[in-house]
Amino acid sequence: MARVCPVTGKGPLSGNKRSHSLIATRRRWNVNLQPVKVNINGRVVTMKLSARAIKTLNKTSKKAA
Repeated sequence: MARVCPVTGKGPLSGNKRSHSLIATRRRWNVNLQPVKVNINGRVVTMKLSARAIKTLNKTSKKAA
């Protein structure tokens, strides 16, 4: 499974790790994916969502209730 959030489409970012001597080596910043049980059309499905997507879904579900 790719490290991409299916809701927001967020994926890993890449850049340079900088040591004290400023030597640049490549690195990745992965997305904070968390397993969450989501109710989709009456079925409970486990998905890996980003933490930001989980907060947004919780916010909209509280607003709807």
